[in-house]
Amino acid sequence: MDVAEFRASVQEWLAENDLTPGPDHSLDGQVAQLARVRRALYDAGWMRYGWPAEVGGLGGPAVLRAVLGEEVATRDLAEPGIYSMIEVLAPTMISYARPELAAEMVPRLLSGREQWCQGFSEPGSGSDLASLSTRATPRPDGSWTVSGQKVWTSLAQYAQRCVLLTRTAPGHDGITAFFVDMDTPGITVRPLRTMHGVDEFAEVFFDDVVVPADRMLGNPGDGWRLAMDLLPHERSTCFWHRIAYLFARLDQLIDETRVPDDAALGSAYLALHTARCRSHVTQRRLAEGARLGPETSVDKVLLATAEQQLFDTARDLLPGVLELTDSPWRPEYLYSRAATIYGGTAEIQRNIIARRLLDLGKE
Repeated sequence: MDVAEFRASVQEWLAENDLTPGPDHSLDGQVAQLARVRRALYDAGWMRYGWPAEVGGLGGPAVLRAVLGEEVATRDLAEPGIYSMIEVLAPTMISYARPELAAEMVPRLLSGREQWCQGFSEPGSGSDLASLSTRATPRPDGSWTVSGQKVWTSLAQYAQRCVLLTRTAPGHDGITAFFVDMDTPGITVRPLRTMHGVDEFAEVFFDDVVVPADRMLGNPGDGWRLAMDLLPHERSTCFWHRIAYLFARLDQLIDETRVPDDAALGSAYLALHTARCRSHVTQRRLAEGARLGPETSVDKVLLATAEQQLFDTARDLLPGVLELTDSPWRPEYLYSRAATIYGGTAEIQRNIIARRLLDLGKE
């Protein structure tokens, strides 16, 4: 099935099957709606396109997943950030887990039966992921004991599994990844309330948590390579979904603006269009089987800039709406402030661009 045929078929199916969210717009409601959408799309086969048959997929290029997510995002059927987590975690499992484990687990994620989380960030490491200190210690029976703390773990309170980075030795080569069941004794999850009023993130504590040997992703010391493979995926199809959603919000802003400012709206459109053009290049490289790398830092900078500009424009063109009402624009504006922080700060991304793409050195 080619892309145009796939898109037309998805659009026709969505027109005939009502997946409109219900009245509960809380985080609980969003997670429940996400499971509902995934389950319906999986049962109809759409969620399986673009994934290999080895994990229950129906094959085809990865761009089919981008098209499906775009259709979901533009219809506001599921919050794009949590919908797109599948594009980070499923490819990681396919690349690093034992084939039997990936075959068992990935369909659970695709079908909405499970939610997973990503345990990378730590309180003391900031943007320096390599300084993580959560430790995994080998046991006589071959299993591992994990102790430490993670923070800013999205949707950890809803997750059944966690892709977890731990330290097993010094340095980058001493980072090892595991796939951990979140109901294992010794795991405590504490949600964090952010400034936009949503408990999307959580602290996760690991107190002598026993992880079986066959839950290691890759080999001991593969954790840093896994992380470097995962982050570009976070900036490929996930970003395509996010950009589609932001274009829908721009259309809504135009509809709600009583006194249009063509210059401001045009500037916001241009920023989003630039991010989409760059993301299209990344999608094309992904479809060609190219290995994504530091060039995706350009995608990150462009998207964060465009997102903040869009919601700055909403603040300026909808006077008082953010400050004086409970409009959805308010939490989205507040959340956009973090766009230049989460997933690697804008400063870190520009350093990567300067050093690794432009070869400007460390100064």
